[in-house]
Amino acid sequence: MPEDGAVDFPETGRGAGRDSVRRNLIERVLGPAAPGERLRTDALFALAMAVSAVVVVQVVRDNGHAPDVLGWALLLVAHVVIVWRRRAPIRVIVALMAILLVYHSLDNNHTAPMAVSMAALFTVASRTRPRNTVLVGVGVMGVMLGVKFHEGMAEGTQSLRISGWIVSFLLLGVYVRIHRQYVTSVVERAERAERTREEEARRRVAEERLRVARDLHDLLAHSITLVGVQTSVAAHVLAADPDRLDRAAVAKALDDVADTCRSARGELRATLQVLRSGADDGSDEARGPLPGLDGLPDLADAARTAGARVELAVADCRAPAAVGAAAYRIVQEALTNVVRHAGPGSTVTVSVRTQDAALCVRVADDGTGGRGREPDHAPGFGLLGMRERARTVGGTLDAGPRPEGGFMVSAVLPLAPVSLGGLS
Repeated sequence: MPEDGAVDFPETGRGAGRDSVRRNLIERVLGPAAPGERLRTDALFALAMAVSAVVVVQVVRDNGHAPDVLGWALLLVAHVVIVWRRRAPIRVIVALMAILLVYHSLDNNHTAPMAVSMAALFTVASRTRPRNTVLVGVGVMGVMLGVKFHEGMAEGTQSLRISGWIVSFLLLGVYVRIHRQYVTSVVERAERAERTREEEARRRVAEERLRVARDLHDLLAHSITLVGVQTSVAAHVLAADPDRLDRAAVAKALDDVADTCRSARGELRATLQVLRSGADDGSDEARGPLPGLDGLPDLADAARTAGARVELAVADCRAPAAVGAAAYRIVQEALTNVVRHAGPGSTVTVSVRTQDAALCVRVADDGTGGRGREPDHAPGFGLLGMRERARTVGGTLDAGPRPEGGFMVSAVLPLAPVSLGGLS
């Protein structure tokens, strides 16, 4: 906290309504925040104390004589100095002690400057460090008691009663300072909690966008690849021997294209439903049903229609929905790469089994291997997407050419929940 007790609250740009509520709270508890408003308030307060001092001079006549011209000048200067009590409380109290020491030494009305003296003491206690409060309190009471006891024991004894008021105002100022610090910490904690909520909301939106992007990539890449291969088959049948057109083969190829398009359209509708429901809605209902291990036979059939020989081996295992969806997408992308790169007639083996509390997924082909593929050190979105799928459930994925030829994708996905601190 600064020496003068001013508290700065930076603008966070979260809307005029919340900023207005925050400013009202600060002004009610801590006083006006703007320097101009504080100075104007202190000037009016000093004027009110000056008026009260004039009234005290007229009412109280048994505690020193009425001030002369010098006494009134000193009293006026004391009330002018107090205007800057919140800007420089230590300098104000020092100047005020010097002015009032001269004022009281002339035996002017000793009650008149009581209000301005207590206001200065209260400000020091409420706006500065506890050490300054103790030093000022000891200094004021030491000077006052030293002067009064020097004048006589009776005067010193009377000053002890006045010292009680000094201690009371100092303790009141300490209480106000502690309360001000408490309110400041409450406001800061509320702002920090609000920033945390906003950051969490932005993180969830970013993760949801990434999830939708991965789903769209896997779906479109798989479907478009199959459609391309199936239409190539139909074109080959039509161009191979026009005189002996195999209508059944053409019809089957076109039916496969239609089935692939229908399947892609349904899955695309389910994927995009989350955008219509709101990307910030993280419920399962908004995301729709997740694909799982029971969908692997359909992926194998689709790859077979594109010319690949698929051997599917899925053990009887139960996996959480997120793990099953990750395995489904990894197999889908791996089969898409086989159809796209390994060439027609390639054999691909898909194995899914549980081992050591983890789901082990292995997709290996005997095609052309790394030829035509993107190198692993500069992967495209396919390999990157599969690795991200594995990481979202706390697993790992390796992909690369096989020594005996072909390409292999191997993933290990833990079946138990794993805390990833930001991944969903």
